[in-house]
Amino acid sequence: MRRLRDDQESLWEAVIPREWTLQGEWAILDTVLDDDRFLEPFAQRLESQIGRPTIPMERYLRMMVVKHRYGWGYETLVREVADSISLRHFCRIPLGGPVPHSTTLIKLTRRFGPEVLEELNRRLVETAVDRKLIRSTRLRLDTTVTEADIAYPTDSGLCATAVRRLTKAVRLVKGAGLATRTRFRDRQRAARKLDSQSHHRAKGRDRSRRDIADEKTAQVQQLAAETVGEAREVLRNARRAVGTGGNIGSTWIDRLARELQNAQRVLDQTAQRLAGVRSIPGRLVSMADPDARPIRRGKLRKPTEFGYKVAVGETAEGFVASHATFVGNPPDTDTIGDIVGGALEAGIQIKSAFADRAFGDTPGDEAFARYGIADVVVPRKGRPDPREQSRNWRRRYRFRSGIEGRISALKRRFGLARTRLRGLNGARIWVGYGVFAHNLHQFAVLA
Repeated sequence: MRRLRDDQESLWEAVIPREWTLQGEWAILDTVLDDDRFLEPFAQRLESQIGRPTIPMERYLRMMVVKHRYGWGYETLVREVADSISLRHFCRIPLGGPVPHSTTLIKLTRRFGPEVLEELNRRLVETAVDRKLIRSTRLRLDTTVTEADIAYPTDSGLCATAVRRLTKAVRLVKGAGLATRTRFRDRQRAARKLDSQSHHRAKGRDRSRRDIADEKTAQVQQLAAETVGEAREVLRNARRAVGTGGNIGSTWIDRLARELQNAQRVLDQTAQRLAGVRSIPGRLVSMADPDARPIRRGKLRKPTEFGYKVAVGETAEGFVASHATFVGNPPDTDTIGDIVGGALEAGIQIKSAFADRAFGDTPGDEAFARYGIADVVVPRKGRPDPREQSRNWRRRYRFRSGIEGRISALKRRFGLARTRLRGLNGARIWVGYGVFAHNLHQFAVLA
């Protein structure tokens, strides 16, 4: 049953008013989040009026703001809120009442999805525009990478992971009483040993070391192929048993089917790599996060990052007017529509756009023109435009560099360096909450 607020005041709140414990930034954010517009996205998705009541959505939202403001995990968040009177008051939790369990917060986060975060961020930017905190007509754009929460991918490591995940999935199926007599051998220990030897031999530039590493990788691949074959037999017999016995264990069967599909992709791409193919389109870099992709950024410290591309549009006041998360590494010019369009929907009047050279080509010019932005301060790809040599143009272009510091702050203080939620939807949720927490902080700074 839907429950947006908990309006019942306890005795402790009457003894210790909220104004006594909420000061500075938290006092300002408390008044901002009191607006009912921030609860409308939850009300639209919780339509049931019967059944067990949920935790108040106001409480959930405020706890997630605290989580991403401090970079805590769910269990740490619950523990810290339970021990703090001021955080209890901010999250609207009675001093004698229980704090929502960490698993409840996790389930609600996945249930609402990234669309809720898009609406929350748009409403917050609209509020900043209404209160005249955003007055600028300049927008600077840039892209970055939010890394997935995965280990550095290697072919032998992915094959060993496939063996481990398939073994776990088969055990769950057999634990449900399905395909119990089908033979399946546990090869995890052998796969781990060969993977370790492959990593050890791969160090150094000696050609013989690489040959030995490829030999160990081929052995791990063979183990994974044998595991896939036996897991397919388990899946076939389990489906036959479910067909005669109802829906028992169907969840584990679906999981085993997904793991088999990803494991087959790992086997295919490993075979291509051992055959000498170095560039494999759509390469799987993690079985835990299949949507993550290798992204070449050309940076000296990290030439290749594994995760998701994030585009950010920032106003002169430091608010992230809009953002978008993409799979893979699309051209920067393909992100202009999402960023500029999102900023315009939030009520920001854009007259000037600032970006780096990656946006300076014909598709970028056409994208800016579609939104009526004539003043575009972007250096051209290839041969420089003569206007770029003028002192006035270079002075204006220096304004663009401010977004580099904003992206750094988003990564260091608000969690955009690495997403802890898996999949594209998980990355969008994580980035959305990080941007929302940042904009709230900026709201408190300027209010």
